[in-house]
Amino acid sequence: MTAVIYARFSSHNQREESIEQQLKECYAFAERNGYTVIGEYIDRAISGTTDSRPDFLRMISDSANKHFEYVIVYQLDRFARNRYDSAIYKAKLKKNNVRVLSARENITDDASGILVEGLLEAMAEYYSAELGQKIRRGMDYNAEQCLCTGGNVALGYKVNSEKKFEIDTEAAPIITMIFEMYASGKTVTEICTTLNQQGYKTSRGVSFNKNSLWKILRNKRYIGIYTYKDKEIIDGMPRIISDDLFYKVQDILDKNKTAPAHRKAKAEYILTTKLFCGKCRNMMTGIKGTGKSGITYYYYKCNHAKKKLCDKKAVHKDYIENLVIEECRKLLTKENIDTITKEIVNLCEREKDNTNIKRLEKALRDVERKQHNLIAAVAECGIESVRNSLYGEISRLNEETDNLTKQLAIEKSQTVSISENEIRFFLTQMKNGNANDIMYRKALINTFINRIYLYDDKLTIIFNTGDKEVTVDDKLLSDIESQSEFVFNTDCSTRSKARKRLRIAILRARSFLKVLSTTY
Repeated sequence: MTAVIYARFSSHNQREESIEQQLKECYAFAERNGYTVIGEYIDRAISGTTDSRPDFLRMISDSANKHFEYVIVYQLDRFARNRYDSAIYKAKLKKNNVRVLSARENITDDASGILVEGLLEAMAEYYSAELGQKIRRGMDYNAEQCLCTGGNVALGYKVNSEKKFEIDTEAAPIITMIFEMYASGKTVTEICTTLNQQGYKTSRGVSFNKNSLWKILRNKRYIGIYTYKDKEIIDGMPRIISDDLFYKVQDILDKNKTAPAHRKAKAEYILTTKLFCGKCRNMMTGIKGTGKSGITYYYYKCNHAKKKLCDKKAVHKDYIENLVIEECRKLLTKENIDTITKEIVNLCEREKDNTNIKRLEKALRDVERKQHNLIAAVAECGIESVRNSLYGEISRLNEETDNLTKQLAIEKSQTVSISENEIRFFLTQMKNGNANDIMYRKALINTFINRIYLYDDKLTIIFNTGDKEVTVDDKLLSDIESQSEFVFNTDCSTRSKARKRLRIAILRARSFLKVLSTTY
C-alpha cells in the first residue's frame, strides 16, 4: 500500500520544527500500519484556510497519476481547516482512488463530521448536475438557432458578436486544399506533412496530425450543415466546399477505413475505496471475466488476492452493490431525515465558532479597548507632545482594527452555511431517487458508507451514521463463492434465496440505525 505524506505549518502560531514533528509521526504511523511512503508534500508558513498551497495543489494533481493510494497527515486540520474545502478535495482524491489518513486520530473523523462531508460532496455533485442541465438547455436553444454553443470553433470559421458563424477568409482556403489533396489520392500522412511544412496550424494553434485531419474530412459543417449532437440543420452554416467534393472524400474514407475495434462497456465500481478484504484488510477493486457462454461478468477482488498473497475469493459486483444501495435507502425514513438535518445544521453552526474566529474576535476587542482608553487619555492630557504621541498610537490601532476586521470577515466566509430546507430537500431527493441511476448510487454510497469488510462467512458494514459496526453472520458469502472463483454458473434461484437471507440478517443486525439520534 503506497502513501505520501502532507505536512504544513502556519507562521502565526507554529514553529518550523513542527514540520519535522509531523513527518516523524506520519512515518511512524505508516510503519505501524504497513504503508510504504513514496513521497512528501510540504507547505511552509501557509494557512490551511487558503487554497493557495502550492505543494497541496500539486499533491491533488499528482493523485491522478495513480502512484499512491493514501495521503497521510499529522491530523486532519493539516489537510484543511474547513469542512467544505476538505469535502471537495477529498472528493477529488476519492475519484483517483486515494484516501486521507490521520496519524494522530484513531478515525478519519467523527460520525457527524463524516456525514457532513458525505452530504457536501453529494450535494455539490447534485447541484453540479443540475447546473449542467441548465447549461445544456441553453446550448440546445442556441443549436436550434444555429448559433455557436461554445468550445473550439472549426478551422475555416469564426464567430461574430451575435454568436453566428462566418467564414474565416484566411483559414477557409486551407480546408479546400485539404479536401482537394485527399480527393486526388494523397494520404492523411502526406497531407499532414505538407501542411506542417508550410507552417499551417489547426484551429487550436497546433500542428496537424491524423486525428485532427480525419475530423476535418468528416465535418459536415463545411457543406453548410449545422450539426449538434444528433441534430442536423441544412444550410445552417456558411458553405466552404461543394457537395461533390465532400462526398467524393467520404467515399474514399469509407473504402480506406479498417474495421474499428468493438468498444467495451466500462463498468463503474462504486464501492472502490469503501470495500475491503476481511482477511488481509486490503482494498478490493474491480475485475472482470468471461463465462463459458461468452458473457462478461464483473466482480470485486482483493488486491492481495490478485497477487496470490491472499485467498479471498471474488464477489459479484452487481449483487454486493445492489445490497448496499438497498440498505442505504432504508436509512432515509422521515424521522431519520429530520434528525440528520438538525444535526448537520447544528454542527455547521458550531464550526462557525472556531478557535481562529474566537482569537480574532478577542484581539479585535482588545484593540478597541485600547483605542477607547487612548481617546480618554487624549481628552485629559494637556501636554501637546504627549497628545501627538497618543494620536499616532490611535492611528496605528485604527490600522490594526481594519486588518483584524478583514481577517475576521475572511475567516467567517470560509465557514459552511447550509439551511435546514436545503438539507431536508436534498435528503428527500436521495430517498426518492432512481436506484438504477449511477450518479444517485454513488451519492448514496459516498454519503452513508464508511467501510465494508468482506469475509468468507460474514459481512461487516460501517456506516457514517455512527461508530458501531453492523456484522452479518451468514453463510451467504461462502455459499456464493464456493461455486467458483468467478461464480459464472450461479443459479438465479440460489441468488434470490441468498439475497433474502442476507436482507433478513442485516435487518436483525441494524437495530442501532433505527434511531439515528442515539449515534451522535
